[in-house]
Amino acid sequence: MARRGGRRRLGLLACGTLLLAGCGSAEPDRSAAAPSEPGPTASRSFAPGAAGAGDSYFPSYGNGGYDVANYTIKVRYDPATDKLTGTTTVRATATADLSAFNLDLAGLTVRAVTVDGVAARHARADDELVVTPATGLTSGNGFVTEIRYDGRPAALSTEALGEGGWLHTTDGAIALGQPESASTWFPVNDHPSDKATYDVEITVPKGLTAVSNGVPKGKSTAGDWTTWRWAEGSPMASYLSMVAIGKFRVTTAEHKGRPVFSAVAAALPEGGAPDRSIARTVEVADYLESIFGPYPFDAYGGVVVADDRIRYALETQARPVYAASFFRRGDNTDVVAHELAHQWYGDSVSIQRWQDIWLNEGLATYAEWLWAEHTGSSTVQRTFEQTYAAASGLVWRTPPGKPGVENLFGRSVYDRGGMTVHALRVAVGDAAFFTILKTWAAERKNGNATTADFVALAERVSGKKLDKLFDAWLFGTERPALPKAK
Repeated sequence: MARRGGRRRLGLLACGTLLLAGCGSAEPDRSAAAPSEPGPTASRSFAPGAAGAGDSYFPSYGNGGYDVANYTIKVRYDPATDKLTGTTTVRATATADLSAFNLDLAGLTVRAVTVDGVAARHARADDELVVTPATGLTSGNGFVTEIRYDGRPAALSTEALGEGGWLHTTDGAIALGQPESASTWFPVNDHPSDKATYDVEITVPKGLTAVSNGVPKGKSTAGDWTTWRWAEGSPMASYLSMVAIGKFRVTTAEHKGRPVFSAVAAALPEGGAPDRSIARTVEVADYLESIFGPYPFDAYGGVVVADDRIRYALETQARPVYAASFFRRGDNTDVVAHELAHQWYGDSVSIQRWQDIWLNEGLATYAEWLWAEHTGSSTVQRTFEQTYAAASGLVWRTPPGKPGVENLFGRSVYDRGGMTVHALRVAVGDAAFFTILKTWAAERKNGNATTADFVALAERVSGKKLDKLFDAWLFGTERPALPKAK
């Protein structure tokens, strides 16, 4: 995520560039779960799944007891009435013997729920949807849940983190935010530790564009309504899902056999800095590919929105979203580099817990420094030294490896996170450093990881003990000594 001035709007907003990865192995099995098979249950002990994923920073985020493979989301939205109707099908596998399980859903009215085609009881507890199937779900078996719902979606907000999720706009809507937003428009296990594939259909009044993640699967019009279809076939953390509905200038192309789909708000002057900057998406991606390894997804693109409530950029998977304010001073490919770097670090390799957000932001910040050196505007060493000299006392008092909820998207996570990456480079040398970056992206592709996993990899590749370096840069509360290049 990239933020624009001031503190980034966290809670339900955040993103990928500063201006803004569970513990799985490289390729977790995300094939669609088969429905549960009947079997003897008398000897089993069924219990409700946990109403949280166990994240110490956000105990109520996500849920326990199952693993989602795929979401099929079909929504219809009328901006004139701000009314959304939807049906979401969740294909999952039970990881415990479940008598009931939770999904995250903020607002909206649930009309019906089925599990494996049989009506299930449902109840609401704040932003939790509690589903009780007719029979228990056996650990290891797949099940399919369908939820029908409707209502006027609304943003979520917290005093500490800000506002995010579904935002009604003058010509449509935007659904966006970090660390929480998806639950404002579909029922979801809303925590990055449970990644899934997505198939999305968005029906809107004819004449409007509806953009989401992944590969465009075409559109069709019936009467006064147009349905736009999207598919993200790589596992995606729920906060990386997005929707942008409204009037946009759309450009399409193909690059390396993948579709490129970008959209710029029609309210912005045509041919201006947003259009020119987003047009360089594949150029920036190709450069980053030379550093990080193969681009991890099946589509490219970007969306520029013109809404003053959105003052950040977010690395929504395969199609980052940028606030128009990033381009008010002219072309800006630095923010594009930041959000595209997240496609490797944050999207493909996702965090297992929110405390480790520096893994996303530190590496994306460093990608900006690499891009600046590539374009000749600065060198990485100069940027590092300037950032080190300018860092405030708060940056040094706030450990990026354990920033706390209040500073989850603060300067330490970005700036000191980026400086940590450079300190590692100085300590291990370029050959080992760039091998670490590529190996991290390759070995953890489509999975989740923690800071401890990254440290272990860096030590394995470099053959060096690095605990003192990471302790000082990630967890210390004083300014580390300026590393000297050898």
